[in-house]
This record gives sequence, structure tokens and C-alpha cells, in this order.
Amino acid sequence: MILGKKVTGIILIAGNSKRFGKGLNKNFELINGKSILSYSLDAFIMNDYIDNIIIVAREKDVETVEKIISESASYKEINVVLGGDSRQQSVYNAIKNIKSNIVIIHDGARPLIKQEYINNCIKEMVNFKGVAVGVKVKDTIKVTNDKGVVIETTERENTWAIQTPQCFDRDILFEMHKRFKNYQTTDDCMLLEKGGYNVKIINGDYTNIKITTYDDINILKQWL
Repeated sequence: MILGKKVTGIILIAGNSKRFGKGLNKNFELINGKSILSYSLDAFIMNDYIDNIIIVAREKDVETVEKIISESASYKEINVVLGGDSRQQSVYNAIKNIKSNIVIIHDGARPLIKQEYINNCIKEMVNFKGVAVGVKVKDTIKVTNDKGVVIETTERENTWAIQTPQCFDRDILFEMHKRFKNYQTTDDCMLLEKGGYNVKIINGDYTNIKITTYDDINILKQWL
């Protein structure tokens, strides 16, 4: 809890992991005898600001998730919520029945999350209604039209690759989900942006990778 406000951590693992292969949820892949999900979960359990945790999972994965929770020996309340057909629906399912003031949302498949990311996101909520971790891009980024023709080149100094965690005022995020339920998003920041709210980006680092394909496992092992 920070400044008298209750904080709920939300970990998303309800994706289908198609690009990962192997026919299983990538969050259950074992690295040094520990699941990818467990690395993210432990980071949230250890954080002093987070009061309780929700893991959003597919129905067929609930039993495995509950086993991982039971092995965590956490003193915090941890609940499992069923995910939806999209990331947007999964987040909505997680926040619709909670009463916390702040939610901090994280991809379970980013196991190298650091405490400073969580802390800095939550602390910035004093000044903003939405905060996200990101890194400045190293390459030149060009925006094209549907035919692949360049219409804009961004300035690298002001162009970010967005990661998680992302932190929000729960009531505002919930309202944006209801208002823009038919607006397709790839992260929750887009909903606040569409609603006219300023979203703050804070520096993360390039080790905070998201496991997408099995090749990413070797990169993860090197960082660990």
C-alpha cells in the first residue's frame, strides 16, 4: 500500500503461446527448475507496495497455476481469474470486481522484472493516472501506410518500445475499458490515451524481455 491506497498486482498469462511452440503455455516452461510464471509472481509477492495479486489464466491452465501459487508460500492473497479472447478482455475480467485504488499489470512472460520497475511505476501514480515501463528504441522507426509507403520517420529520442509493468488508477482504467470496449488495443495505455489522459513512460532496460518464441529461452538463461 502507498499513500493509503490499495494496490493490486495483475499478472497476465492467458495468451495461447502459439509462437512459442511445444504445445504448452510458455509461462510454465521451467528455467533452472522454476517456471517462468514463478519468477514474475515472486517479484510481485516480494514487493512491499502490492497488497494482493490476480493471475489471469485460461481455464485449462487454472489447475497448474493454483499449484504454482501453493508452492509460492505467499502471505499475500492470490486469486485466479479466467482470461478472455483478447488481452483487453482479460484485463477487464481482472479489474471489474476489485476495489483497489491502483492496479499494476504485468506480462507473466517477462520474468526478469525488477523491483525498481514496480516501485517507480507505483510512485509515479501520485502525478499520473497511467504509467508504463519502456526503453528508447535503438533503430530508426518508420511509419508506413497500408501499401508499405513511408509517411513518417520518428525521432529516436522520443520513440519508445513499451514493456510491462504498467500501472493505472483502477477506476479510470475500468471506465476506459467500458467506454472503448470495441476499440482494439495492444496495451492498456492506449485506452487512457484515447480517453485524453497523459501516460508517463519511465525507463526500464533491455533485459526486461518478453518470452515469445522458444529461442528467447536461451537469451533468458544468459541474463539469469
